[in-house]
Amino acid sequence: MHKEEIELFLKRARNFLDGAKERFQKEDWDLTCFMAEQSVQLFIKAIILEKSGEVPKTHSIRKLFGLLYQLTKDKVFKYDRKTLIFLESAYLNSRYFSFVYEKEDAKEALKIAVEVKDLVENVRDDDRDE
Repeated sequence: MHKEEIELFLKRARNFLDGAKERFQKEDWDLTCFMAEQSVQLFIKAIILEKSGEVPKTHSIRKLFGLLYQLTKDKVFKYDRKTLIFLESAYLNSRYFSFVYEKEDAKEALKIAVEVKDLVENVRDDDRDE
């Protein structure tokens, strides 16, 4: 099993989420969005690794959710496509382009990241209870 690697991914995901919250408090909307996206990516990769034994070689949030849904057939992993596109764009826009995020964007990115964290933790807890 890949227990240590899974735990490392989850630790990093939580750290990115904490960092995103800190950047939000400092009104750094771009980094808030970027760090929220990184958090989501790592949360999803951790659970995919846990379920499949492999780390996917993609950064696409949509592909990651698709892989997770294929592995589980669990409807909780069907996420609004527009939401995922927004979050995916944060990965590129905040790093490579002169796109500027606003407070509402950062608030939405944080909301999504917290929802995904809760979702992953609930699914992991459910798996342990079985």
